[in-house]
Amino acid sequence: MSHDQTMEKQYQVMLQYRAERGLESLGLMTSQAWHDDPKRLTFTLSRYKFVAKMFSGRARVLEVGCADAFATRIVAQEVGHLTAVDFDPLFVEDTNARMSERWRFECRVHDMLAGPVSGTFDGIYALDVLEHILPGHEDTFLGNMVASLDVDGAMIIGMPSLESQDYASPMSKEGHVNCKTMPDFKATMSKHFRNVFMFSMNDEVVHTGYHKMAHYLFALCCGPRRS
Repeated sequence: MSHDQTMEKQYQVMLQYRAERGLESLGLMTSQAWHDDPKRLTFTLSRYKFVAKMFSGRARVLEVGCADAFATRIVAQEVGHLTAVDFDPLFVEDTNARMSERWRFECRVHDMLAGPVSGTFDGIYALDVLEHILPGHEDTFLGNMVASLDVDGAMIIGMPSLESQDYASPMSKEGHVNCKTMPDFKATMSKHFRNVFMFSMNDEVVHTGYHKMAHYLFALCCGPRRS
């Protein structure tokens, strides 16, 4: 058997892709996770799949705090146009350097504390971001997100629960300055939305179970309150 031919012919396309464009690469953050704690990638991908299914069919979607945006294409697969922003130029540079033509989306530098992203979106989401925002800045951060949301749009915020922090890694704990219980999380989001629907998550499973035993929390919000 030739080294350029697979044992089963249906897999030959894999070698064709490798020859045409090389192999896919992980991003800065994803590569570190894959090296230190491979199972963590399954959690991250599941969170993005939840957003993708909730926002399926939306025309213009914004991701805030995309980091290396490795999983962003999961959402891009389900929506019309996706813009991803992060305040760290190194992450944005890494994302754009790895951008796939097939799954192309806009990625640029933006600090959400400095002001809203230009344009209007019918879906906005931020995963594993709010816990990095100091409590005194969270209303500015969320208010600037809401400013770019259509009146009929929806927002999804995902973050680790406060209860989960006893089990968080040292790297995670260093950046987590604003984890919340589910009631506090809902109260925070209710200042910016008339309707807030809360979900729990453990590993890859999203559910409506007892929030104090949840490792991760989602807030699905609609009906933005305008200041």
